[in-house]
Amino acid sequence: MMEKSFRPWAEFFGRASERHFRRGVLLTSAMLAVCGTFSPLHPAYAQWAVYDGANHVQNVLIAARTLTQIDNQITSLANQAQMLVNQGRNLASLPLSTLSTLQSTISQTTALLAQAQNIAYSVQSVEQQYQQAYTSVSSGMSDSALFNQAQTRWQNSIGGFEDALKLQARVVGNIPSDSSAMTQLVSASQTSTGALQAAQAGNQLLALQSRQLSDIQAELAANGRATALQQAREAVTEAESEAQYQHFSQHDAYVPGTVSMFGSSGN
Repeated sequence: MMEKSFRPWAEFFGRASERHFRRGVLLTSAMLAVCGTFSPLHPAYAQWAVYDGANHVQNVLIAARTLTQIDNQITSLANQAQMLVNQGRNLASLPLSTLSTLQSTISQTTALLAQAQNIAYSVQSVEQQYQQAYTSVSSGMSDSALFNQAQTRWQNSIGGFEDALKLQARVVGNIPSDSSAMTQLVSASQTSTGALQAAQAGNQLLALQSRQLSDIQAELAANGRATALQQAREAVTEAESEAQYQHFSQHDAYVPGTVSMFGSSGN
């Protein structure tokens, strides 16, 4: 009976002591943790490294993007450098020039035209000399005057043909130099390093063609001049023949008469 009466009190005091023990353990742990945190004499212990896989992947992607941007910048700089090089090539001048040769050839052709005999390549000269030698023939002129004008017209025709032959020889003589210049310009155009060199080579080829056209023009002028002088001479010949006939018809008619020979008077 006594045992049963004391059992509830024993359980009560047992439970109370257990609660006090737990509170003591918790309080002691907290105090140790605080002391360990703020105590300078607490020794450091090695800890386990924590690996974050998602963070590592993110860092790798950022590094890859940065390398791609740097590579793009390098490519852009290389393209800009190549563009500057190409611009420099496009602005480079052609080292070949045939201008002096073309100008010299044109000067020689012009000088040859200026040496035209008798009637020069001048409107004033043509009007003056043509009036004197080709339109002034009349029956009132003396035989000597008709002869002198005929001689002048003949000399003009001969001189015109000679001038045309000289100019033709000059044009033919220009063919070898033109061929050499054309070969050099075509080669320079095909091997040009830029647009400016190609354009300059093309311009010089056009200048060569212009000079050749001027040769053809000069040759046509010389041939036309010679032909015109000859045709004018033939046209004036008809008027000259008419004047000579008039001179002949004005002389007295032939009258037969007695002719004495060997001093005889009757026989």
